[in-house]
Amino acid sequence: MGKEIERKFLVNLSLLNNLPEGSEIKQGYIPAQDVTVRIRIMDNKAYLTLKGKSKGITRSEFEYSIPINDAKAMLEELCTPPIIEKTRHKINFEDHIWELDIFKGDNGGLVMAEVELKSENETLRVPPWVTKEVSGDRRYFNANLRINPYMNWDKAPQPH
Repeated sequence: MGKEIERKFLVNLSLLNNLPEGSEIKQGYIPAQDVTVRIRIMDNKAYLTLKGKSKGITRSEFEYSIPINDAKAMLEELCTPPIIEKTRHKINFEDHIWELDIFKGDNGGLVMAEVELKSENETLRVPPWVTKEVSGDRRYFNANLRINPYMNWDKAPQPH
């Protein structure tokens, strides 16, 4: 069984010198209870991902490659709108790969980085461009950003 142990952080883009080339992501969610069912197209590859409920920063995760035409049909026919769109940049920092997402559409203005860990107790040094940890704030889960997009939040402007 796969496990995802992940921490999420907000990011100040102005503190980054250069971003590596990014990957365009479109992802949608199929309605389900007690499990998250995600369809994702990233560049020219497609995936079906099943995620269990979070326990701390850990949850079960199963991901499978699927044909891209199937993923396009699923996004259109099975996923509840809207579709999450973002550009992902992978950045190496202190022996970890940070996935920095710049959201578009209804979630435009949100810039978030995720890092996967080997254990919940793993020591992590955060990059200087990280501003705030949001791992425990369910609003920042991508499945929830679809339901309650960032543009609808009552918030102070995020620096970027």
